[in-house]
Amino acid sequence: MSFDLKQLIRPHLLNLKPYSSARDEYKGTKGVFLDANENSYGSVTTEGNYSRYPDPLQHQVKEELSKIKGSPAAQIFLGNGSDEPIDLLFRIFCEPLKDNFIQTPPTYGMYQVCADINNVQTINVNLSPDFQLRTAEILAAVTPHTKLLFVCSPNNPSGNSLKEEDMILLLESFKGLVVVDEAYIDFSAQESFIKYLPKYPNLVVLQTFSKAWGLANLRCGMAFASSEIIAIMNKVKYPYNINGLTQALALDALRNIAKKNDYVARIIAQRKVLETDLARLPFVKRIHPSDANFILVAFENANELFAYLIDHEVITRSRTKVILCDDCIRVTVGTEAENEVFLNTVKSFYN
Repeated sequence: MSFDLKQLIRPHLLNLKPYSSARDEYKGTKGVFLDANENSYGSVTTEGNYSRYPDPLQHQVKEELSKIKGSPAAQIFLGNGSDEPIDLLFRIFCEPLKDNFIQTPPTYGMYQVCADINNVQTINVNLSPDFQLRTAEILAAVTPHTKLLFVCSPNNPSGNSLKEEDMILLLESFKGLVVVDEAYIDFSAQESFIKYLPKYPNLVVLQTFSKAWGLANLRCGMAFASSEIIAIMNKVKYPYNINGLTQALALDALRNIAKKNDYVARIIAQRKVLETDLARLPFVKRIHPSDANFILVAFENANELFAYLIDHEVITRSRTKVILCDDCIRVTVGTEAENEVFLNTVKSFYN
């Protein structure tokens, strides 16, 4: 497979001169700062001083991530959630009303939303009934204007990991970018595709601080790709896309990886308990295998159960209208106490 990044990038972006911020021009931390029109007296807050602009390229966070992920800092992009790099990929590589992308439903809904916002056509190639990639059908759907292919592993909403050999086949056969969304990779036995970055220049891997790291409120996502792809993403992004508080707290989290690993182990343990307990219930039609921090479960009278759960302040996610997810409710793995409330409420609905 031949891969030419410059042929994929929208031509007008190749020579884009990015905005040069004050913190780009001077990276030091000491001195009298009179360059960025900030409020030199401080912040109008009861605590903390946030009057200075943050590092636009989040160097400290990326250096720490590099140690953990085994990927050079130059191959890491940080965004406002994973949604920002998803949107950037459409903005950088897809010409509106001309190019298209492929997704594999059922899958994460933001791929479609970002495509629609950017006026990019969507080609859907549904997963198989066991939620695996249909590689032959995907490759047959590729057109000369297909720029991006999104796959989610572990998949949302089904929870299962996609077969590694299928994703590799797509990487080796598709001339565009293959984006592997690994938001739930910490809960899976499958290794991250970050390890394949040196081999496949058309690979982009997405991860997030929202799940295993427990930082959903901060909105910080990660993209890993070749330094050339990361460079163009940095050119196109807004200058200060990650605020200073988020950078500081993400850095703190990365230096406390043992706590993250403990949380992941506890969630996986509770996932197994929840699967076992659900399997005993006669009104559970199917429990889909999960490598994530949630379980997709098919129930009898699923729509009525979903409404009943809401009435009892147990909030789950109905997936009954999603393709291949008939009668399914997606349940996040909670704490032991939360899971017990969920199970007792489910039982009370059927009794």
